[in-house]
Amino acid sequence: MATSIRLRRLGAIAAVTIGAYTIVRPPSFSSNDRNNKSATALDTFRRKIADPFAAVPLRATQEAALIGSSLDNPLDMLVIGGGATGCGVALDAVTRGLRVGLVERDDFSSGTSSRSTKLIHGGVRYLEKAVFNLDYGQLKLVFHALEERKQVIDNAPHLCHALPCMTPCFDWFDAIYYWAGLKMYDLVAGRHLLHLSRYYSAQESVELFPTLARNGKDKTLKGTVVYYDGQMNDSRLNVALALSAALAGAAVLNHAEVVTLLKDEGDGRIIGARIRNNLSGKEFDAYAKVVVNAAGPFCDSVRKLANKDAKPMICPSSGVHVVLPDYYSPEGMGLIVPKTKDGRVVFMLPWLGRTVAGTTDSSTSITMLPEPNEDEIGFILDAISDYLNVKVRRADVLSAWSGIRPLAIDPKATSTASISRDHVVTEDHPGLVTITGGKWTTYRSMAEDAVDAAIKSGKLNPASKCLTYNLQLIGADGWEPASFTVLAQQYVRMKRSHGGKIVPGAMDTAAAKHLSHAYGVLAERVAAIAQNENLGKRLAHGYPFLEAEVAYCAREEYCESAVDFVARRCRLAFLDTDAAQRALPRIIEILAAEHKWDKSRQKQELQKGKEFLETFKSSKNAQFHDGKH
Repeated sequence: MATSIRLRRLGAIAAVTIGAYTIVRPPSFSSNDRNNKSATALDTFRRKIADPFAAVPLRATQEAALIGSSLDNPLDMLVIGGGATGCGVALDAVTRGLRVGLVERDDFSSGTSSRSTKLIHGGVRYLEKAVFNLDYGQLKLVFHALEERKQVIDNAPHLCHALPCMTPCFDWFDAIYYWAGLKMYDLVAGRHLLHLSRYYSAQESVELFPTLARNGKDKTLKGTVVYYDGQMNDSRLNVALALSAALAGAAVLNHAEVVTLLKDEGDGRIIGARIRNNLSGKEFDAYAKVVVNAAGPFCDSVRKLANKDAKPMICPSSGVHVVLPDYYSPEGMGLIVPKTKDGRVVFMLPWLGRTVAGTTDSSTSITMLPEPNEDEIGFILDAISDYLNVKVRRADVLSAWSGIRPLAIDPKATSTASISRDHVVTEDHPGLVTITGGKWTTYRSMAEDAVDAAIKSGKLNPASKCLTYNLQLIGADGWEPASFTVLAQQYVRMKRSHGGKIVPGAMDTAAAKHLSHAYGVLAERVAAIAQNENLGKRLAHGYPFLEAEVAYCAREEYCESAVDFVARRCRLAFLDTDAAQRALPRIIEILAAEHKWDKSRQKQELQKGKEFLETFKSSKNAQFHDGKH
């Protein structure tokens, strides 16, 4: 009875939310909706994704849909790559009424998309370049990113939020310079503004950020300027994109690798791909009118499958981050180090109860599991130590990871000066459209550009225009910041003690808030598993992740391995590598029950999990201690 009441309540909230869009949304937001056909399609997909009873198709069903394509009955579009861009392309294309498949050789968000700075930002540095270089192109980038920033947050409010970021000023010129620059940032944001920036005195600043140093670099803190950008749980946002695409009708399949591209024997056009299911080893062909290459740092590898002489268009850059205990930064306030010794910018941000600091920007080679080196970790620790009154220690590093940014070079350009932070869409082989570059913030518009190019290439006939601007992702519709209170009040965590006895435990605030933010309105499904299946125990001491999440993700989120869970479904590997290692055996035990793994597979999962976690350089995995930190 209680469950049915809750579902009715959720349905009522969803109806109110959709109604609010109709009333509140500015006219310019609804240009697509002026077309009745598009408006009807948007409402249809909103209902599909927001349906509280909906379940994503089984993995076997998705694979069968790909296998079912043929030369005579091809998919409209096959997307290669399950990162933010690839899943964004799949969601955009399927909501335009196209038949879409997506394959990812590892897991959704297993590459760069899970290793970001966790910021949804307009690009303050690009604005500075635009002003000083009188570069209108850079200014357009900022305008566009600020618009998309607001929309990413609105479309997944449970996974994204506004975050104030503090910029310390140690002389009055800096105070005036940063205040003026960030007021311009507010002005450029216009109606997409999150909150107004403002100046704080030195006393107010240390009250807001207790670990901020009053003295640094032989100067005294004069004050700080605080501005707002967005923050996200990146891999969960990526998984939400994949699940939303699946609910909308796309056949998405992780752990499925493109072995070769299929070509038309007559004109050589790409007409599909040979795909290997990396879990079963089985291979099959999937046919499509156009293939979209969204493989991130590996997009050149896919392009070489079409043409072995293809000119490279990726200039890989390494971005390293470290995670530190929560006391390094207060909850709800980030810190920006605007001037490091070599001119780079370093962030220190609160994230999921810990502090993430980074990032570096250096050339690197492309590998499946990039690892940070000690020099990069040391650079970040040195950069933040100049601005803090707490001793910055290498021993405090709970996790450190590296991601590869696929900076894009237009293959048609005449010089490498065209390396860009913006994205590039190109079709340098018939039937293969490549999208690369860009950043998390603009994934949605990147996907829109790629789908537009694919429609042109494949001469496709979409039923409507792009609908993703106002399309909320799975778990978002009806979610409110106070939604966690329902979990705290109406569910208990049934736990199995060491002696095997089942004992009830409170659904405490930390666990309830975590579930609400990670799963949105679907958090009640996870809480029900914790209560009804005795899976309410925490996976790691000091962290809110529950055993029930492992079972839920295996059933509802295409979680196929221990690494899928510990790195992408929950973020334990990124937050605390040692805690993740201790949790691995129990995670594998639950997944084994869900996926019917034998002892051999369980042993293999444990080994793979340990090898994966060794690439995260916590203090335990440090290569050396230089004694400085």
